[in-house]
Amino acid sequence: MAESKSKPKPAKGKPKAKPASKRYTPPPPKAKAGSALWVPITMFALLLCGAGIVILNYLGVLPGSQQNRYLFLGLAEITAGFVFATRYR
Repeated sequence: MAESKSKPKPAKGKPKAKPASKRYTPPPPKAKAGSALWVPITMFALLLCGAGIVILNYLGVLPGSQQNRYLFLGLAEITAGFVFATRYR
């Protein structure tokens, strides 16, 4: 008689091993480190100073009365604060 070429049967009591998946499984994401302490401090300082400059400009307290350059400076600082907010983890 010819020998059959079937797979050997697993022994009783041993669990069957799962076949490896043929689909790609990406590696787990690496943990990102938190931001340095200076990032949120700088963010809040820029936001508050920018808002303060805009308010003081409208009140006419800044030297030279109300000027557009103070308004643009305040808005630029607020924008920089938002940029720092996107970097905060």
